[in-house]
Amino acid sequence: MKPLFITDLDHTLLRSDQTISTYTAKIWNELNEHAILSIATARSFHKVKEFLCELKLNAPMILLDGSMIVTPNKEIIDLKLLTKDLSNEIIYEGAKHGIYPFVIGLKDDSIEELFWYPKVLNEYQSEVLLNYKNDPRLSLKDPISAMNRVLKVVYFGPHEVLKPLTEHLKDVFGDMVEYKLSPENYGGGWFLTILHPHGDKSHALKTVTSYLGHDIANMTVFGDSINDIQMFKLANTGIAVQNALDEVKAVASIVLPHTNDEDAVAKYLSKFLTKDKNAI
Repeated sequence: MKPLFITDLDHTLLRSDQTISTYTAKIWNELNEHAILSIATARSFHKVKEFLCELKLNAPMILLDGSMIVTPNKEIIDLKLLTKDLSNEIIYEGAKHGIYPFVIGLKDDSIEELFWYPKVLNEYQSEVLLNYKNDPRLSLKDPISAMNRVLKVVYFGPHEVLKPLTEHLKDVFGDMVEYKLSPENYGGGWFLTILHPHGDKSHALKTVTSYLGHDIANMTVFGDSINDIQMFKLANTGIAVQNALDEVKAVASIVLPHTNDEDAVAKYLSKFLTKDKNAI
């Protein structure tokens, strides 16, 4: 059985400028012939294909924090959707705290993505939208509301706003949804992601291994942030890059000596490129 390697993107495989180095592309593409390599990310299919255009992608990809699993040729393996009514209730409760979310989902009966944003934005949200300028998926919705197929509801803002919001939503909705509160390292601030309770990376890993007929005990994962922790606990080997959050390093099997800007994942993977590829 081929070994399975699954890596996070931002601050893990991607450099801080959101690019893939020539070295990482070389190692990935060579090893892809002898192992199964894939990604588990908060990013969408559209962005993954853009960022990873130089990489051979042959395995199912875990996207949007685990709420969507799709093959490179757009075959949907699994979706974990929030209902429209529940998403609108979350938006209503968030408005009590003076903050409105981004809503990410899919068009009806399609893999085409939708990214809806509110008219009322805070400084963190405005900064995020600069990265999506002229993105065809982007639409202003006033008032913000949910589409029919919601993958996640995402709040950006300062910790002093999102922490009490998280606690409020937990009081209202309990275990009806999954809550991911994490720092946002590119632009500062924090983000709160609301998902289907089985829409996280760890549940998605189980689906992917089942789909591949693979053994979780023969799987290695890489990451840096809060939404990688459950993935680390599930996999046989969880590897943190040097720039990972301390909470992630604390549960990692291995902490690499290199950062994402130093090709940490690729340098680890390179040791499997031996003359005898069957050795892996």
